[in-house]
Formats: sequence, structure tokens, C-alpha cells
Amino acid sequence: MFVKICGITSEDDALLAVAMGADAVGFIFAPSPRQVAPRRVYDITRRLPAETLTVGVFRDELPGRLLDIADQAGVRAVQLHGSETPEQVAEVVANGPAHGVRYVIKAFGADSPHLAAANRFHTDLVLVDAPSPGSGKVFDWHITADVPSGVRLILAGGLTPDNVADAVSTVEPWGVDVSSGVEEAPGRKDASKVRRFIQNARAASPRPYLGADELPYDWEDE
Repeated sequence: MFVKICGITSEDDALLAVAMGADAVGFIFAPSPRQVAPRRVYDITRRLPAETLTVGVFRDELPGRLLDIADQAGVRAVQLHGSETPEQVAEVVANGPAHGVRYVIKAFGADSPHLAAANRFHTDLVLVDAPSPGSGKVFDWHITADVPSGVRLILAGGLTPDNVADAVSTVEPWGVDVSSGVEEAPGRKDASKVRRFIQNARAASPRPYLGADELPYDWEDE
């Protein structure tokens, strides 16, 4: 079970997530109470262990500018959370490696008409979130059945330490993503909630946790 802790705004919270066993940490570059500047993120990412996947979250950003920001921030993956077209996503995928970006995650709201055709975007991973990303609201998890088979699905949207086990048991996703559900205040993580979230997600996983080698390929092998 892959676990991403998103909405990181400080080095302390990034190191906390890593210490608790998170596979990935996410930094939001789109307008949000948790938005952070690329240079600030770079100061954090360069201090994290190489095995931690760092993810920049964007919404409706032009591919060229998106990749420039990712490069400045030193993130190894990008998450596209807007209405990007398959052609725009393909541009990010094709040009990403030149900017240090090795993974692309395409995010869809649970109400997206494109959910059933998520495989058309040809990204490494697909994330399904609540209709209003960042709202912290749970949606009907059965909607994820519309995602094409064979897609590596990351479940997000209103997850908490208390409901993540039910979510994992119901959806059986490849991974889970959380932000507000493990906070003590917007942009500030709660150590106890982060620890319980990761423990509960992994305990409910239908298959043993294998670690970072569950990713499509080893991003350290460059």
C-alpha cells in the first residue's frame, strides 16, 4: 500500500511524514491555503531521503511552466489536478525527464466525466479525489469502479485515520493520499494522525506492503 502525505508546507512536516513511513510527500503549487513557493520546496526536497517520492501538485498550469516549477522545486513527480487534456498530459510525460520529473499522476474528481476513460491519459498513476479537491469531504467510493482495469489507482478525498481502513477494504486501491485528514491546522500536520493513518492503511491492505519497489520503476535508477 503506497501512502502519500500531501499539503506539506514545512521541512519538519516532510521529515515527520518520512519518519512515519510515508512513501511520498506532496507540495501544492496551485492556489490553496497550503500553497508553497518552489524555492521553499527545493529547500525541503534536497534534505529528504532519496527513496522518498516528492510530488508537485498543479491545476490547469501550462505544461512548460509546470515543468519549470517542478525543476526549480526539485520534485520527482507531478500531479495534475485540473482539466488538462490528454495532449497536455502527454507533453508533460514526454518532457518530464529533462526536468527531473519521472512520474506523472493524473487526478480526477469523483464527478469527472473522464473517469471511465482515465487510461486515455497514459500516466503512471491515476488519483480519484472528491468533486471539490481539498474539501476534506468523502465521496461514494463505489464510483471508483468506473476507473478502467489495469490502472494504478490512488484514492483521496476526505480520508482520515478513522476511515482509511474502510476505504482500503472497499476500494482496494494501489495507494492512498491524504492532506487535511492528518492536520492539526491547515498546512500543519499532526504526528499522531499521520502515524495512525499510515498504520491503518497498511493494516487494511489486501496484500503485503513491499515498499518503494512497488512503484512502476525505481526512480533512484537514473
